[in-house]
Order: sequence, then structure tokens, then C-alpha cells
Amino acid sequence: MKNPTPKLTSSRQATPISAQTLRDLPPAKAKEVLSKLSIKQAKELRHDWQFWARPEQLEPQENDWNVWLINAGRGFGKTRAGAEWVREQVKRGAKRIAIVTRTNGDHEKTVVYGESGLLSGVCWEGDKTYKGQEMGLPYYSSTKKTLTWANGATAYLFSAEEPDGLRGPQFHCAWCDELAAWKNQEMTWDMLKMAVRLKWSGGKNKYCVTTTPQPTKLIRNLIKMSKDRVVNGEIFRRSVIVTRGSTFDNSANLSEEYVKDLKNTYEGTRMGRQELYAEVLEEAEGALWNTDTIDECQIDREDLPHLNRIVVAIDPAITSNIESDMTGIVVAGVDVNGKGYILGDYTAKLSPQGWAAKAIQLYHQFEADRIVAEVNQGGDMVKTTIHGEDDTIPFKAVRASRGKYARAEPISALYERKLVYHVRNPEDGSNLEELETQMRTWEPLGSIGSPDRLDAMVWALTDLMLNGYAKPELKLSYSNAKGLGNK
Repeated sequence: MKNPTPKLTSSRQATPISAQTLRDLPPAKAKEVLSKLSIKQAKELRHDWQFWARPEQLEPQENDWNVWLINAGRGFGKTRAGAEWVREQVKRGAKRIAIVTRTNGDHEKTVVYGESGLLSGVCWEGDKTYKGQEMGLPYYSSTKKTLTWANGATAYLFSAEEPDGLRGPQFHCAWCDELAAWKNQEMTWDMLKMAVRLKWSGGKNKYCVTTTPQPTKLIRNLIKMSKDRVVNGEIFRRSVIVTRGSTFDNSANLSEEYVKDLKNTYEGTRMGRQELYAEVLEEAEGALWNTDTIDECQIDREDLPHLNRIVVAIDPAITSNIESDMTGIVVAGVDVNGKGYILGDYTAKLSPQGWAAKAIQLYHQFEADRIVAEVNQGGDMVKTTIHGEDDTIPFKAVRASRGKYARAEPISALYERKLVYHVRNPEDGSNLEELETQMRTWEPLGSIGSPDRLDAMVWALTDLMLNGYAKPELKLSYSNAKGLGNK
């Protein structure tokens, strides 16, 4: 029996077919079908996302959500789905849309001119709203960081590096790209939630989140919100729909060599499970810290007690080039009762002069007692670099005589005894999200790369809590001299 010739219909009609339908036809039959299209129909079909998309790349049809979390592996087609979602919101009548990316550099590189960007084949000159109003191609202004359509709709571009940029403006909806990699995740998300508040004909204020997963607190909370929850006896209905997918779901649009190489290299590895299959891996096997321990050690800055000692700890990178490690820089303190507090993580890729200047700036900012730095690689150069910037700074050199696991294990025990706390909202906007992720995912027996943040944290708490500096202060009072006698 011959395959019937499918009838191509627009995305707004009742029974559209998909690109997969054509792929399943014999090549000659597919060519015959396409040859019957007019030039206008062919152009319309080329930009008909309902036709080209896989079902999981299309917005969920349910109405009980306000966040669509596309939690998928590399190459799944997340960026294309997000860009097409923005285009769809403009067609529905949204006039003000926020687009938040990981960095400012991702604006043009990814969402505007990227392979799946809004100006790289997603939008086209024939676009119209569903009310028939001309949209056309949006105009991109790199200075204003906006994309503006002919019908007056505007998408405003923001970076998670600058959360305060979201103060003031308001929107109908938002697209969040690579949320799990945002530097200031929770702060940026909170600012965005306050800004997406405009009423509009499209209904709810909605968010499309496209990301490769990492076990950050925000990602884990969003996943929890994809199910009905009971909190203090009150039922909260789900507000998040999660779409999961792997790199290999999009194999039809990826080169065979690329797919084969990924499987050969990463199949069965932790990185493969996260980056290709989009598993949210709570913690690594054998990790010294687990999710519950870290979640339970949070404290607000307002509840921070008086600290007896504060140190700035450095795990320095000795070289300064594109292949250099990050320099771990962590500030921590200890109170009168011997409890430790992680005050901020300032890890960055810096030159020796750069990390020395940053550590000294933090020393003064936090009114610290001294700077502690590992000198295994740099030796005297580390102290020389610090004192070259300011020779009045108290400095302590520490040398690793044991492996990372042996140094970290006693610090992990302090967490288990609830003797260490993390300040969740540092005053200067620093955050501990990346440090906490590294703590949960560092595999002592199989990690690749340097756990720079974790190393700096371990050195700080070792100096504060394991070297005799954090003993409780005891004051003995007697009503008379008899209390001093032996009994």
C-alpha cells in the first residue's frame, strides 16, 4: 500500500503534521510533497515552529503553571525552544519581555545572533501577531540592549552578573537562559520575580527557563514546585512544569561524529549524566558534604553573631594565562563559642597581583585578623606578592602535607556537628552557591580539576577552628577567695 500524500497545514489548523512526518516518508515522496508548495507557503513552513519542533520543545498545553523549566542536556535544542517561546509570546500580544542570560557576552553570542538566536532564523519578516498585526524582524540595539518589533513589543536583555539591573522595569513574561550557570542565581531570580508583574491578554505571567542542570538550590526548589506540596497543612498546587531531555533526543540535527564522540567519551560518567542526560545530581558518590547538611547550615546576615576572629583564605593560582586554575578566595570567621561562619566566596581567575590585591581589599572590608594562603606551589612568592601590595598585612603561610581528602575530612565533621554556618545573603552581593555546589559534587577519589573554592574554605576553617584559636572563653567568678581553694 502506498503512503498517502500528507497535507501540509499551518500551525494554527487542527491537524498539522510535523517535520518528523516528512522524515519518515521515502525521500522521493517527501520531495513530491514539498514540490507542491508555493514560494510563499515554503517560506511560511520554514518559520513554522509547530511544524519543526519536537513535541517536548513546545510550550505545555496545561494551564496550571507559570514556570516552564526545560531541564535538558547539551544540544537538546533548549535555546531554540526558548527563542521560539519569546516569538510566540509576542504573537500573543506581550509587549514587554525580559530575557536574562548568564553573562552580558551571551546576549549577542546566544540569544540574538547565536545559531538558534532570535535573529538567526527564528524571527522573520513575514511574522504577524495572532490578531494579524505586522511584527516583522525585530531591531536589535546593542547600546540599549533591546530587541524591538514593528508592533511595539520589546525584549529587554539582562545579565545575571548584574541583578540590580532588574530593579525598576516591569514585564509580561521572561525567558531565562542557562539559569543553573547564573552567578547570582537566587538574587537575580528574586529580582526578576518582582519585575514580571504586568497584566496582559495572554493570561498568566510566565517564565521559560532553559538550562543544563546543576544541583543548585534554585534548580532543586523549582523541581520541587513541579509537584503539589503540603506546607504547614496548606496545599500548594504545582506551579512549575519540567521538560526533561537528553542530547540524543536531537540526534537528527546533530552530526553523527559529534554524537558518537560524546557517547564514547562521556557515556557512564558523572559529567555525561549531568551534561548529556540532564540528571540533577544532588551529590557525588563519596562526597564529604551532602545536600541536607548544606541546606541546614544556612544563616541570614542579620543573625550573624559577633565574630572573635576573621581570616581571608587563598588557594592561589601561580600562573596567569587562559589555562590557569581559578584562585580560591574565601572569607570566614569564628564566634566566641567556636562556631565558624563562611562570610563570602570571591573565587576568580586572577593574576598573582590580582588575587593579592583582592585579598587585601577583603582584609580591610571585613576587618580581618590576617590572610592565610597555601604556599605549596608558590612558596615565598605568595608572601612576597601579598606584602608587595601591602607589607603591613598579617600573613600566615600554610603548606599541605596531606592530600585534599585528609584536609577536608575534619572540616566535614565540623559541618556534621552543626558547628559551621553559611551566610546566605552577604551584604556585598557575594554568594556561596558555587562553593556549595563544589562541596556537594567534589569526588575525592575521582575529581578532575582543582576544587579551588573548597580548598580555600578548608584552609580558612582549619586556621580558625582546628588550630586552638576558637576555644570558648570561660570566666570564673567567686564570691570570695575560698572558691580558689582545692577540694
